[in-house]
Amino acid sequence: MNSGNKIVIITATIILLVGGIALWHFKTNQTNNSSGFTEAPKGGDFTLQSASGPFSLKAQRGKVVLLYFGYTHCPDVCPTTLTGIAQAFKALKKNELAQVEAVFVSVDPERDSPKKLAAYTKFFSPSIIGVTGTPRQIARVAKQFGAVYRKVKNPSGKGYLISHSANTYVIAPDGTLNTIFPDATPPRKIDQVIRSLLTQGQNK
Repeated sequence: MNSGNKIVIITATIILLVGGIALWHFKTNQTNNSSGFTEAPKGGDFTLQSASGPFSLKAQRGKVVLLYFGYTHCPDVCPTTLTGIAQAFKALKKNELAQVEAVFVSVDPERDSPKKLAAYTKFFSPSIIGVTGTPRQIARVAKQFGAVYRKVKNPSGKGYLISHSANTYVIAPDGTLNTIFPDATPPRKIDQVIRSLLTQGQNK
């Protein structure tokens, strides 16, 4: 094989690889930008497993809870979202932060154990807790909040990725689903909603 043919083959391989990655990101963003449901999600209580034991949403009454569905192998969206939540939490006063919790629900129970989730979420903020469960339990909770996800082939050929919606669900102190933040919501907007809900709760 001459050098000219080698260059053509290498170039074609690079184009296919880049195209595959671009296609995956396109499909992921399409999923992230669509709700995947026709009716407004109602939310609701659930119990999943954390590294400390069972985590019950009902037990968080009186707090503002931010709920996000993702997984630890997520290459970009999850780290960005959790970083934004952590930045929002840093802007809260100590007494406000004590009344707030963020919950990271893994949609990849095959690879994300409670222990692994604890280490992952702690990297972003001690106020973020990671939970998981059986595939059926996770699917039920995701349906309650209108989150969607599906396993897809990794363009690199190694393992798999999960294309998932990227909304953050804000649950009021009374346990009702109050707000749904889309992907890339600024931390200051998150703070505004949190403080508003905390104030409403104090005035009741």
